[in-house]
Amino acid sequence: MKQAVIEFRQGLVAAPSGGRGGRFAFSADNLQAKIVSSEGLESISWSPITASESGEFSGRGLGMLRFTVELSAPQSFLLAASGHSMAYVNGEPRIGDVYSDNRIAVPVRLKAGKNELVFPVGRGRFSGRLVPVTAPISINTAELTQPDIVLGESGPLWASVVVVNASEKTQRGLKLFANGHATPIPPLPPLSVRKAAFQIMVPKGVVGEEFPVVLEADGANASFKLRIRKPTLTHKRTFISQIDGSVQYYAVNPAQKPAPDNALVLSLHGASVQAQGQAEAYGAKEQMTLAAATNRRPFGFDWEDWGRLDAFEVFADAQKRYPHDPAQRYLTGHSMGGHGTWSIGSLFPGQFAVIGPSAGWISFGTYGGANRVASTNPVTAAFSRAANQYDTLLFKENLKQTAIYVVHGDADDNVPVTEARTMRKELEAIKHPRVLWHEEPGAGHWWDNDEKTPGAACVDWPPMNRLFAACRREESPETAALVTVNPAVSATNAWATLEQQEVPLEVSSFVLQRSGNKVVGTTKNAARLTIALTGVREVLLDGQTLKPSGGTLTLEKTGGKWQIAPKALPGTAKSARRSGPFKQAFTQRFVLVYGTAGTPEENAWGYGKARFDAEQFLYRGNASPDLLPDTEFDAKREKDRSVILYGNADTNRLWKQLLGKCPVQVRRDGITVGNKALRQPDLACLFVYPRPDSAMGLVGAIGGTGLPGLRLTERAAYFTSGTPYPDWCVFGPKILTEGMGGVLEAGFFDNVWTLAAP
Repeated sequence: MKQAVIEFRQGLVAAPSGGRGGRFAFSADNLQAKIVSSEGLESISWSPITASESGEFSGRGLGMLRFTVELSAPQSFLLAASGHSMAYVNGEPRIGDVYSDNRIAVPVRLKAGKNELVFPVGRGRFSGRLVPVTAPISINTAELTQPDIVLGESGPLWASVVVVNASEKTQRGLKLFANGHATPIPPLPPLSVRKAAFQIMVPKGVVGEEFPVVLEADGANASFKLRIRKPTLTHKRTFISQIDGSVQYYAVNPAQKPAPDNALVLSLHGASVQAQGQAEAYGAKEQMTLAAATNRRPFGFDWEDWGRLDAFEVFADAQKRYPHDPAQRYLTGHSMGGHGTWSIGSLFPGQFAVIGPSAGWISFGTYGGANRVASTNPVTAAFSRAANQYDTLLFKENLKQTAIYVVHGDADDNVPVTEARTMRKELEAIKHPRVLWHEEPGAGHWWDNDEKTPGAACVDWPPMNRLFAACRREESPETAALVTVNPAVSATNAWATLEQQEVPLEVSSFVLQRSGNKVVGTTKNAARLTIALTGVREVLLDGQTLKPSGGTLTLEKTGGKWQIAPKALPGTAKSARRSGPFKQAFTQRFVLVYGTAGTPEENAWGYGKARFDAEQFLYRGNASPDLLPDTEFDAKREKDRSVILYGNADTNRLWKQLLGKCPVQVRRDGITVGNKALRQPDLACLFVYPRPDSAMGLVGAIGGTGLPGLRLTERAAYFTSGTPYPDWCVFGPKILTEGMGGVLEAGFFDNVWTLAAP
């Protein structure tokens, strides 16, 4: 007999273990340590707990909840829970719902007899239930990314929706039909969810306020409606992301009078805010179009990591769609988006004529929970260097190239006004030439001092808009200057590009001045530099004189001396196009590949971990990565894509092909880093390496020496914004109880991907 819906009402609770919060690559958690290790659930001190009448468990004493479900026969369910950071279903990791959005239910297969479901609880509230599966394929429209229809436009539009495979086999050849138009769905692995992209065909001459869409996939049905909007009203656009092939959206507040000399503004929303709401917080402007990016989610990535990439993908799409003057591009944002404005504005000088942070915080170090300490320990120092890219103040010199308007309420109880005042002092110290300032007396985090005027004053601030109108980007300046720590993130200003560093992820810079056919400048921590100017006959760089023949010039440093590069940079070398650290592997339409050459337990771990990562990135980043076994990977079909390998050289069939020449190797019997061998059955490793058959793809390795080591990777927080990882690291079981104290080795590869000196 099939079990009905199972509500979690009676269970066991364990008090919080005192693990640290914040943005750490590895955080100690004694409760999860016992789950991941061999100690098991019975080593934890549990107490009975009962839900409230509404079915919610709440209170500060919720560290972890445990429920036992007994069945007379195996059965599949949808796990619908909220408030947990993740779930363990009979030991397998599954996605959590820390923001309590109730958007995504995952399919689970419970066995006959006793089943253990364990939920680490992040924010003191939890509710959940198991809903019996009624069909192998279902469509979840609670998790829908959709565009608007703009009157006067026709043709296909991209949207996406979660499709659930609740069966125990891979579903192949599925199609998602939208009003009868079919879009193929990539193979759906067993007991998985995927944000499936589909096209909607919009006929010419569509009218009305809504356009109905009926979805069907293998007998599953759903429906929704698209808004129909006038071109002058706020509306939503969608596009295909080059990060993972997913459908993403942004919102637009369009210029009322489209013209090629209009302005284009990129606006970044705050935490929990949707891009649509951000766009609607501004009044319409006659000659300014505002594009509000998504950060991938309302919380997303704090406009760092994939959030920063999303901002630029959105802005690139908007630049193509909306007529504007390239000299009139501006950046602004509120709260978390104010931080994004500081961060993106400081990393990419010259991209915007003005930046306008409102109620913005500076960095994770000042506001967001990071904890960096100077250390001579090479392991700690490697992670600290990896965190440099999140330190806005390292790049403050770049801000001198951009006009700035700062807005903040002086009674803000969310982001303290001290964040803005600190930035003001820092900018004054470097003699920034143009900083305008407004503190609204008595105002909190979100305010509007004239409710009769369209737009909220805290973002749509008239003096800031006037500064936008008064400033233009200089597209071909006489000076090119940049401070960066990673050319893969930020490498170019004006007509110069830093291709390589001498020491990875330390501060690098160049300041170059053009005068006629001569360029004079200085550099710091630079190994290769390209100057994209014609007619240059002399370069005086760091006191050296070089005589180029004209045209684009590339210089490289050898033995501490600059010389004209005799040939192009090898495709396998580190460059502004392809580099570390580890999290960079999750770009370039990456594909997750799990090993099938191991024991049944190792193979099950590989699939479970790859599925868990796909779920995490879906939840946090509205993502849709491909997930497949090593036996189905086709290098030609997946040309130039980044590849994430799960397992080790003994369990993943692609390891030798893609990582055979890497100086870091992982096998069941140990991990070798160069000439150093670590022989333990419970070690784990993360690293990035160039894909050998591609000039742009990377390989990310997530592996371990045995099941205990493999399971340690479940505690790595690489999908959390601001968590730093170097190019490679090796860690052991002490990360479960000591956090970063459990990392044994860590570091960076040099420019030819050999092991760099500490």
